[in-house]
Amino acid sequence: MVRWRWIVIAGWAVVGVIAFIQAPKTPDRLSLRGGSEEPTEARIADRMLSSRFARPFGEFFAVTLEGPTSFADGAGRAVLDTLSRAAARLPYVQNVVSYLTRNDTLFVSDDGRATFFLVSLNIQGDSVGGKVAEFRARMNHALSQVPNRPSYKLLVTGRAALDLDVRTVSAEDGKRFELRLLPITLFILVLAFGALVAALLPLTIGVLAIAISLSVVGVLATTMPMSVFVLNLTTMIGLGVGIDYSLLMVTRFREELARGYRRREAAERTLMTAGIAVVNSGLTVVVGFGALLLTPMVETRSVGIGGLIVVGVAVLLCVTLLPALLATLGRSIDEPRWLARRLTWYHAPQVWEKWARSLARHPVRALVVGGSIIGTLTLPVFWIKIGLPARNWWPSQTEAGAGVEALSRMGVSGYITPLRIMVEVPSGRSDTQAVTLRGLRALSDSLRGDPRVLDVRSIVDLEPGTSILAYSLLYSDLDSARARHGEFLDAYLSRDGRLALVDVILRDTTSLTSAMSVVERIRHLADAKSIRQLRDSRILVGGYVAASLDLQAEMLRRFPGLVALVLGATGLMLAIAFRSVLVPLKAVLMNSLSVSATFGLIVLVFQYGFGSRLLRLTGPTEAIFVLIPVLVFAVVFGLSMDYEVFLLSRIKEAFDRTGKNTEATMEGLSATASVISSAALIMIVVFGAFAFARVLVMQFLGFGLALAVLLDATVIRMVLVPAFMQLMGRWNWWPGGRRQPPDRPR
Repeated sequence: MVRWRWIVIAGWAVVGVIAFIQAPKTPDRLSLRGGSEEPTEARIADRMLSSRFARPFGEFFAVTLEGPTSFADGAGRAVLDTLSRAAARLPYVQNVVSYLTRNDTLFVSDDGRATFFLVSLNIQGDSVGGKVAEFRARMNHALSQVPNRPSYKLLVTGRAALDLDVRTVSAEDGKRFELRLLPITLFILVLAFGALVAALLPLTIGVLAIAISLSVVGVLATTMPMSVFVLNLTTMIGLGVGIDYSLLMVTRFREELARGYRRREAAERTLMTAGIAVVNSGLTVVVGFGALLLTPMVETRSVGIGGLIVVGVAVLLCVTLLPALLATLGRSIDEPRWLARRLTWYHAPQVWEKWARSLARHPVRALVVGGSIIGTLTLPVFWIKIGLPARNWWPSQTEAGAGVEALSRMGVSGYITPLRIMVEVPSGRSDTQAVTLRGLRALSDSLRGDPRVLDVRSIVDLEPGTSILAYSLLYSDLDSARARHGEFLDAYLSRDGRLALVDVILRDTTSLTSAMSVVERIRHLADAKSIRQLRDSRILVGGYVAASLDLQAEMLRRFPGLVALVLGATGLMLAIAFRSVLVPLKAVLMNSLSVSATFGLIVLVFQYGFGSRLLRLTGPTEAIFVLIPVLVFAVVFGLSMDYEVFLLSRIKEAFDRTGKNTEATMEGLSATASVISSAALIMIVVFGAFAFARVLVMQFLGFGLALAVLLDATVIRMVLVPAFMQLMGRWNWWPGGRRQPPDRPR
């Protein structure tokens, strides 16, 4: 790398130019719709809905409209009719359901000045997201033709619109945070190095890591589904890890220059010491990301792939491009020198040396105090509730999110995420037979009796007050029934008549958290065979909430195995790297403490709402989305190992040189404390910025990662780890370390 530095620099320059051209194209290639690819109950139900019904009401847009007069009659009704007809004329629209077609007061607010209509689509999956912008444009164009246009407010929402808006704001947040974080990060780096040239190197590596990684992700997204969540995560991890690793390398290079080595020799020594630590650190980080590849969800697998890419690119840049740049710059890295003189106070080692001596004198007290802090922060994790958050789930600053709020004001936001119940009778029977109709009515009545349910729609809920006998007579001639109620029957009765759809619309007061318990109740009804007429029928529950519940069960089932894999693989790698038994066991234990304390604070802030308003949340989420524990564990466990490896590498280096554990621990702590503090501060700033993102999942991750780094760089690395190393003495390096000679009496 040093000898052929100009070729290395030129090669990376070409790669960088290509990356900066390709990276902006990546957001449009990312998948809007994730979820599990496992054959869960909800997934099977959703497939049955899309494949066995003539006109399935699967994918749809919800259009909300607010105006100055009632939409039940007069000018308001004419506006609603204009928009409904404009929607129905679009080639990808299957049918339109509104107050005009159903004459149902649920479609109109109490004062009549707000309404909504549902637009069923004949397309599926991510292709729906591609129609959102076009549909919004068509609706706004149709509205522009009506009189008194400024008095009306139109919003398009629905699953596809929400997914698209999440991708849009994720991309916007990523760009916005990058622009704001770069000057802050540069300031911290200048403070850490006391030199502008040295500060620009880690920033260059971090920005390059992001651009190259996003380009690679964009290429992969053309051949496999990659979730939109990978977008912000790549920015967070790329900037944090790229700068972290570079900071360690540049600091070591300056140390070697200070010892009198020439620039090429100093670059070589840096690569053979700090470079090895970076590689070891990168390997421990990728273990967590690699474990995510074993999860069943597109989102988590995408994060795993994105994490592997960005960490791999960052390590590769640090052990190839960075040594080449260091060897080229030499002592010019300290320019301007007047700046270094002004910032000598920041690098004064006396503070850290005093801290190291204090820990060496009182290691037990340090363990007790540090352990008490971590234990107290961990306590809330015992009250964690896994589920869909009760609020703040949809980004309200987007059109789709504002549409959900408009539906909430009408009390009908449950139409966005209905529960889809599939009732399939055995072969040779039909759902239109009297016995099955009675079973469907019993199911419908049971669901209507639940205070969380607003409405139930099925083939026995076509017209209120109609008896089972009347429905039997109606469906005895299906051709005639379809002529009268074609759109409804095509949506709620399969082509072969064996499968019926029951839509359950939840009340506006029923949060997504509570909705999961409604799904569990329906499934319990089905499993218990409590409805006699449907005992031989197959009943499946689908829809967004049911799919989330199935995903939750699957993720929780796999989570212990994922934890065991990460702990075991990390411990094994550290054992090989440091040739020790005790060091990897201690590292795994300390990292586990860091993760558990992070979980406790996430529960306290998000689930219970303590201080949540500082993050611009409207209140407690009441539950933690199942992805968060999985992602936070995998990402935090790897990232927090960075500082463990940095610290242990210097302690081991000193121990191999002197053979004295106490002196080695003090030297390693005082030598790395400034670097770890600066690196941690940068990571906290980078991750903490995403705690203010507009997508709740990114807020969870940003907050969790920032806190984990804070705890790890302070309580864990500066207190617990050196205290533990001090107490264990020479046993830290058994069986592969140099034996400590007996201390001479003083």
